[in-house]
Amino acid sequence: MNSVNKTLYIPLYGKSYVSKKGLFLDDNKAEAIWEAEGFALKGKSKSKWLAYYMGVRSAVFDEWLKQQMTDFQDAVVIHIGCGMDSRVIRVGTESHKWYDVDFPEVIEERKRYYSESINYQMIAGDARDCKWLTMIKENRSAIVVMEGVSMYLTVEDMRNLIDNLCAHFEKIALLVDCYTSFAAKMSKHRNPINDVGVNEVYGIDNPRRYQSETFAFVKEHEMTPRKYIDELKGLERLVFAKLYAGGFSKKLYRLFEYKKD
Repeated sequence: MNSVNKTLYIPLYGKSYVSKKGLFLDDNKAEAIWEAEGFALKGKSKSKWLAYYMGVRSAVFDEWLKQQMTDFQDAVVIHIGCGMDSRVIRVGTESHKWYDVDFPEVIEERKRYYSESINYQMIAGDARDCKWLTMIKENRSAIVVMEGVSMYLTVEDMRNLIDNLCAHFEKIALLVDCYTSFAAKMSKHRNPINDVGVNEVYGIDNPRRYQSETFAFVKEHEMTPRKYIDELKGLERLVFAKLYAGGFSKKLYRLFEYKKD
């Protein structure tokens, strides 16, 4: 795998770590894959604080997605940059068609651990060229999640992706996490992804940079809600709240919701 694809092991480790500790997520699949793969992480990428953050972030995405799936029964779910994530298992897809999308080499690896079904399909594709959208026959409405992906795409790449999604679907709900410009600048020197060879990332400060005439910014979500922070105890809770929540965190990392309707 190239260096960007290797970043998938960082959230996989984080979800496995918190699941074993009984925090935020119940993710037996992440535990099993991590144990089988044994990918060697080092430095900041194996920090327990980062693992906690990855776990909370995924829990927030899961919660939003469950609500969207309740509200939009006819929508397909598209997880762009799925990596080895088991969201399809954690959330479930009994009543929705679900597509997991990632680079061909990632999907090849993923198929060692996941099986397709009537409601679940894995698609090999690059978020930057959107040819993979032709594999999705549904065109009415889509719920799209992009967790830990936008920072590897330029604003132009993201706008191209959004334009293609809007051309394909009548209605869209999108949740995407983004680096700020400051975070992107700092990431050249102080980011866990450096440990797997990634040094070029991108950020935005104004969420409306992804807007168009038909695609609108809805609101910003809390990345680290208090209810999840409170699952930690004692000093760990205090340190996590100080370093990964509140105003300091928002200088680095944001969570935005968009829609087309």
